Amino acid sequence: MNKSISLLAMTSIIALLAIMIIPNTASAITNEITVTPINEKVSLETTITTLTVPENNTLPWGTVYGSASDVAERYPVIIQFYKGDEAVHVAQIDTKGDGSYEYKFRVRNLDTQTGQFTDIFQGEYTVKIFKVIPNTNQVV
Repeated sequence: MNKSISLLAMTSIIALLAIMIIPNTASAITNEITVTPINEKVSLETTITTLTVPENNTLPWGTVYGSASDVAERYPVIIQFYKGDEAVHVAQIDTKGDGSYEYKFRVRNLDTQTGQFTDIFQGEYTVKIFKVIPNTNQVV
């Protein structure tokens, strides 16, 4: 039995951001991208997206990743998952040398003693991705 992987991509101001969730019918929609100056050298880019994991999900992994982009060195990417207003999962990951990043997370677990599956993510989530970027505007 072959299982397909859905790849959902969205664009951001500076780089292509994407969320790939392994279930066949998952979807992600970018709702908002903002850039907030921190100081004269860097700003905080925030991407807010809605992630939907279907009830009939059968595969165990999901991935949040971003393509190579102009990121400020030595600042991690913060990824937060919310179910309604409640934070349910938070990750802090380093970027690679080219500014890309990837975070893999469990969507479903198998209890090896009972053989029962537990859905960790199911339904609709708000995902917030925070990335520190160099300022491109000289006037801050």
